[in-house]
Amino acid sequence: MRKYIISGNIVDVINSEIYKGTIKIKNGRIKNIERNDNILCENYILPGLIDAHVHIESSLVAPSFFAAEAVKHGTIGVVADPHEIANVMGVKGIDFMIENGKTVPFHFFFTAPSCVPATAFESSGSVIDAEIINSLLAKPDFYALAEMMNFPGVINNDIEVVKKIEAAINHHKPIDGHAPLLSNDELKKYIDAGISTDHECTNIEEAREKIKLGMKILIREGSAAKDFDNLWPLLLENPDKIMFCTDDLHPDHFIKGHINKLVRKAIANGVDPITAIRAASLNTAQHYRLPVGFLQKDDPADLIVIDDFNNFNVLQTFIKGNLVYDHGKVNFTSRINQLVNNFTINKISIDDLKLKATSNNIQIIKAFDGSLLTEKLVTTVTIDEDGFAISDQNRDVLKIVVLNRYESGAKPAIGFINGFELKNCAIGSSVAHDSHNIVAIGTQDRFIVEAIELIQKHKGGLVFVSDKNTHILPLPIAGLMSDMEVVKTADSYETLNKYTTEYGSNMHSPFMTLAFMSLLVIPHLKLSDKGLFDVDSFSFTDLFV
Repeated sequence: MRKYIISGNIVDVINSEIYKGTIKIKNGRIKNIERNDNILCENYILPGLIDAHVHIESSLVAPSFFAAEAVKHGTIGVVADPHEIANVMGVKGIDFMIENGKTVPFHFFFTAPSCVPATAFESSGSVIDAEIINSLLAKPDFYALAEMMNFPGVINNDIEVVKKIEAAINHHKPIDGHAPLLSNDELKKYIDAGISTDHECTNIEEAREKIKLGMKILIREGSAAKDFDNLWPLLLENPDKIMFCTDDLHPDHFIKGHINKLVRKAIANGVDPITAIRAASLNTAQHYRLPVGFLQKDDPADLIVIDDFNNFNVLQTFIKGNLVYDHGKVNFTSRINQLVNNFTINKISIDDLKLKATSNNIQIIKAFDGSLLTEKLVTTVTIDEDGFAISDQNRDVLKIVVLNRYESGAKPAIGFINGFELKNCAIGSSVAHDSHNIVAIGTQDRFIVEAIELIQKHKGGLVFVSDKNTHILPLPIAGLMSDMEVVKTADSYETLNKYTTEYGSNMHSPFMTLAFMSLLVIPHLKLSDKGLFDVDSFSFTDLFV
């Protein structure tokens, strides 16, 4: 292992000071730090950045390719919840993530997925019960129990949920939360169960209540959910209670930045640089007890070099003393040794999508760009001459379909959605949180069928279909991830976004938003492969009203 000597302005987040000095790296650790006020330097040396909560699968690439992109942005590690691939493939999928991550010099700190399946109201590819959770948490690869999305189960003392929480407590590992809009007595009961974090706060008052009751807040800035602008004042109010995360970051956004973007924005808003850097490193490492270094003598040499706080351009990234990124060059090779998947093809026809109207009014999903939340709308339905409910693109009331991809003989669930504004086309995806069945939206049934058939042909993918243009980004790894590097994946992904824009959509991340339309643990109205679901009552509801 090479020796390195680095000079610059050293950012000491432990002792809250910045000073000029030289760091000597040997055998993967910081051998010595020498203060020297006479050094002429403009660069800053600071701890490597850590994403406090991310689903690697949402980058649409495997862990080794994720790492190659992350180090460019100064990220040296992530607290990763392999919840998505676990819903598809169970422990076999989790093992793939761990083993692929070990092929590159990067810190992957995995958490044990707590909600597989997320609910009993959808079909998933696997079940991870309390016994499996206990066995996972006993392993050194796992640092926490991942986000407990089943907040009704916590509040109502569901036996299986209680056992999973007890397993984490017995193994002395933190429990991550997921409690959107939960408040008052229900929130207190949720926190009292032992759940210590939340990344679902969409407004600052919600976050303040959770902090007051003892939670730590992860400020999220992903592709669909962007909460930084609403929550950043928390860094001034409770700096030690705040961490940064992306949660779900698609490749087109990933190539433009990672946790470094949140640090840069915080500093630009007037937050003290040390406070911002702590939220991106120290706070996360202390909460999850991560074995990383913080520029102290004998620490692991996990650090980055940037030009200055205003631009926050990453020049070099060191992980365990290895120079993994150096002025534009990644110094390791990513690879995939095997492809894993779980995909059953259910052929469907246009007739399968015909829906006899039983009323003139329907409940529809109202989707919003940049939000996981939806609203419930009641509107009149357009009915064709044969009495079937159909899409009406002029009113932006489009058919949405979810099809089980795990069981043969399944038939599609059908609903209607507003907010995508598509014209004469369909989009589809095998990335559909949390169970990752096939989801598609279209202006005509024939487009929807073609989109689903293309996804099935490739056993996973994101697709755009129209009469003139068709494009698919294949996702052969569990129907969630490509086998390409981030830049190539992002290029294909941007082509899909370009077509959706050309065909009417004003959404910045239409495929990310589409992926959350079947997520039954985020309010208010969603569609699973089993039917239309009211999250507020946590039960199925009627389409026609």
